[in-house]
Amino acid sequence: MAERNGPSAEPASTPASSVLRPVDDNARLLARMLLRTARDASLAVLRPSDGWPAASRTLVATDFVGRPVILVSGLSLHAEALTADGRCSLLVGRAGKGDPLAHPRMTVFATARPVDKNSSEGEAIRERFLCRHPKAELYVDFPDFRFLCLEPEGAFLNGGFGQAFEFVASDVLDEPSAVLPAAAIRARDHMNEDHADAVDTLATMNGEDSTGWCIATVDRRGFELVRKDRTIRIEFRSDPAGEGGYRKAFVELVKK
Repeated sequence: MAERNGPSAEPASTPASSVLRPVDDNARLLARMLLRTARDASLAVLRPSDGWPAASRTLVATDFVGRPVILVSGLSLHAEALTADGRCSLLVGRAGKGDPLAHPRMTVFATARPVDKNSSEGEAIRERFLCRHPKAELYVDFPDFRFLCLEPEGAFLNGGFGQAFEFVASDVLDEPSAVLPAAAIRARDHMNEDHADAVDTLATMNGEDSTGWCIATVDRRGFELVRKDRTIRIEFRSDPAGEGGYRKAFVELVKK
């Protein structure tokens, strides 16, 4: 059969760029929701012995600006792989009812770097990680365990049918701040210790019907509420870097 040529011929494939939608604030919000609330993720690395892709499941948290953080044992394949070649990808997103592919998921393309446990960064990451994964305190200080920070190079979000977005790193990361991380911890502790009823109210206002919630981690744009294995994220209505700080940001939400 003769090949079809010219303008009337159908293309053999559709370029990926033709299905991408322009990145907007709603897409960035969904990306934050997926990454910040993830408790675990699929981690893909390159096996050192032969370069074959290898996938594993790992616990995940984020640092203050939104970089994924993982805790690895030096005895694991993925730790060995990331020591040899830091390139990796992290898939976040949890399937719900019905078709698993109908639910949002995002792949973060990143380069892993080790974190010095004794540095200020290491102490901050340890605190945030254990707030999200308290049971990890049983082994976090074992000699062969260390934290890796996954520096995003970009990301790809599939938000459902016709909802594909390609991000650069700045789309998924917040601006760094020298003062907000410490202020965020103080605000979190104050809310949990002195305003537990308000914390439960925030959960109720976001569709939850149980009590006993606590704030685990806070960043510039919002915070994570946890109760047992359930995690939800709530975003601030105003920037805590502005006048009134975190106090204003939380009061606005409670009085919404």
